[in-house]
Amino acid sequence: MTCLLPALSGANTIYGAGMLELGMTFSLEQVVIDNDIIKMVKKAMQGIPVTTETLSVESIQKVGIGNNFLALKQTRLLVDYPSDPMLIDRQMFGDWEHAGSKDLAAVANEKVTDILKNHEVPPIDADLLKDMQAVVDRADKAFREG
Repeated sequence: MTCLLPALSGANTIYGAGMLELGMTFSLEQVVIDNDIIKMVKKAMQGIPVTTETLSVESIQKVGIGNNFLALKQTRLLVDYPSDPMLIDRQMFGDWEHAGSKDLAAVANEKVTDILKNHEVPPIDADLLKDMQAVVDRADKAFREG
């Protein structure tokens, strides 16, 4: 897995997504797994807001300290707030098992297959393409003129 500790220390560049074997191998499945992890780290770096809703004081009073908060609607609504992974399955073990017991590599492979099959790249705006071509044309001309 990609080392994410620099991100937690304030670095703003994360390197190596999708790389295996010290970068000698590249995996599309690893890219989507790393993307999930990077997304969660970036969310954690934003901090967790402390509000009346996130503190859940009324829920704590209602349920009581030391009791089960998992059945509360508010808990279910906020459980993914710190991060909302695309691939990582947070179901209870029995529910995960009942849903087919797919490991992360299998889920990542399904995501890669879906992306390769269905993703459509939006076209670049015509004005932007024109500006980009002008840059290339100027560079070509400068190169030819030496």
